[in-house]
Amino acid sequence: MHATEFLADAQPTLPPVIICVGTQWKLRQNVLARLIELALGGDDASLTRLTGKTAEWPNVKDELSMVSMWGDRRLIVIEEADDFVSKYRGSIEKYFEQPAKKSILLLEVKSLPKTTRIAKLCASKGLEVDCSELKGPALNKWLTNLAKVQFGKTLTREALSLLVELVGEDLGTYEQELSKLSSYTGARTQIELEDVRSMVGGWTTETTWSMTDAARDGQLARSLECLEDLLRANEAPQKLLGGISFVYRKLAIAAELSRSMPLPQAMKEAGVFPRDQGAVEAYFRRIGRARADRLYQILLEADLGLKGGSKLPERIQMERLLMQLSGK
Repeated sequence: MHATEFLADAQPTLPPVIICVGTQWKLRQNVLARLIELALGGDDASLTRLTGKTAEWPNVKDELSMVSMWGDRRLIVIEEADDFVSKYRGSIEKYFEQPAKKSILLLEVKSLPKTTRIAKLCASKGLEVDCSELKGPALNKWLTNLAKVQFGKTLTREALSLLVELVGEDLGTYEQELSKLSSYTGARTQIELEDVRSMVGGWTTETTWSMTDAARDGQLARSLECLEDLLRANEAPQKLLGGISFVYRKLAIAAELSRSMPLPQAMKEAGVFPRDQGAVEAYFRRIGRARADRLYQILLEADLGLKGGSKLPERIQMERLLMQLSGK
């Protein structure tokens, strides 16, 4: 069960042993908060936190067996428990067979191979909560719900797509960025693309848009100047490629759709922002059909090159990419 499913369940089953697997700190934090609410009635007086590197099983077993003075249950959390699980594997396996009736043991680990006996016992007698990163539709759904429930906002499709492109996999950062966007938009209930462009990423994001716009408009010198500024600020080429790809993937889709429909309709279907459609139409006329049809391939080659497929320095690869996209 993924953490988002666990958090959305009004009355989840709480077995004696729960293992949170994954590196997303925000999800682990939310799962713990939910367990405190469900098992302890929101009062953390019966919560005990231990660190996996220093915890000893005999002491943990004593804590699990102890009766709470403050409620019906106790919650014992072993943080960063990978070493703890490896050291006391046999003891934990035995505990699955005869767990304490009034306590819940929560183990937080980075990984739990499915072939281990602990994983199999957890599947049959406990609960494994997946706290790994979200991707694709699952991430979009989670973000949309977070914006609506926590901030009372809706995200346009373009704003959502750009936010994902800029933030990446850290779920905790999304909450911070949505908080900024909520304050920035004020009484407006909808977060637009321009809001994300203005608020997420600061000047580096604005410079990235200037770089892509200049390449689109044939201003290669200006585009390369922006690239130089970004690299001097220690922006990673892979991150910059993400911003470039966000823009030019839409142009590639529009070029492909334009074979079967008018270009204005194709740009709309591809998600090209209305403000940019005139500039994009001029761009296609300038670079021609053959180059427009290669946009996907150009982006793919750049991605593979930065992942080790090219021996050229990353700066040279990025400069070459901008030259290709600009039609030079």
